[in-house]
Amino acid sequence: MKDGKTPPARMRFVSADQVARLAGVSRSAVSRTFTPGASVSPATRAKVLEAAEELGYHVNDLARGVLANQSRLVGIVAMKPEVGFRSHLTAALTKALIKRGSVPVLINTGQTEEELLAAQKMLIGHRAQATIILSGSPPASFFELAHRNGQPMVVIGRLEAGADHVHAGNSEASCRAAGAFVAAGRKRLAFVGSNSNTPSIKEREDAFVAEATRLGVSVVVARGNDTDYGGGVAAARDLFERGEKPDAVFCANDLLAFGLIDVLRREGGLRVPEDVAVIGFDDVPEAAWLSYELTTFRQDPHVMAARAVDLLERRLSDPDRPMDRERVIPELVIRQTFRAM
Repeated sequence: MKDGKTPPARMRFVSADQVARLAGVSRSAVSRTFTPGASVSPATRAKVLEAAEELGYHVNDLARGVLANQSRLVGIVAMKPEVGFRSHLTAALTKALIKRGSVPVLINTGQTEEELLAAQKMLIGHRAQATIILSGSPPASFFELAHRNGQPMVVIGRLEAGADHVHAGNSEASCRAAGAFVAAGRKRLAFVGSNSNTPSIKEREDAFVAEATRLGVSVVVARGNDTDYGGGVAAARDLFERGEKPDAVFCANDLLAFGLIDVLRREGGLRVPEDVAVIGFDDVPEAAWLSYELTTFRQDPHVMAARAVDLLERRLSDPDRPMDRERVIPELVIRQTFRAM
């Protein structure tokens, strides 16, 4: 080159033709060797595999997917996949999909219809085998487009028509939290949620309020802008600036609980659980930290991921089967912020 710089090397993957030449076999013999169930003699297979190992050859799965009009890609659509429980669920899903032989593709998207449809069109354009949705409330057009293209969908954390579901036992956990507070003699209950009002958050709030009301105890509700630490801080300040302060708070997730606890201790001078008992939801690893030792309901991300992949397997083996639902009941993990009597 005129400027003396070395031009960048072009990417050249080892081809099946190179393997065939080194092994002294036909190109079709290489293809059959790497096609499950195809007929090829043991001697030919051994020569092909030895040549492939020497050259560093790997099958072009993308090309095979184009020919078959379907790839091994499985899309994971999530808003803020790096935050809280979603980060652990995303990690568990990618591991479960890789173990299955799939290629997980994470689409970090927003909740608007335009963003969700753009993500879906990208996955369909790459002939993704299926889509797993972790966040947002997809519009009807999202599912219609998937059905027209025969793409299975698994939704985690909400109920949507036209898809298989993995759903946490939100109402069961929320009712148990209300009952535990009342049984322990707590009389001024509160729920901390968020203005995002996702289906899971709404289900937890509605069930907690309904059960507390049934037990003869009123509930005040405070919401942050989002279901994160900052949302918990804002909701806690709102709660404790009101007249009568609650003596027990159920938080829609652990991140909200962390923000709440820090405000109670640092700004309110209150003791947890002596003055205010706190229960969270998710059991993220930070819940066990000595700073919090949070009593919370555990969602096991590996169980949720396994159920989702199982639903996907069932759908792919029988596309016309009725839509299915897996419900996972969270386990109450007792730590220091509240101990049921």
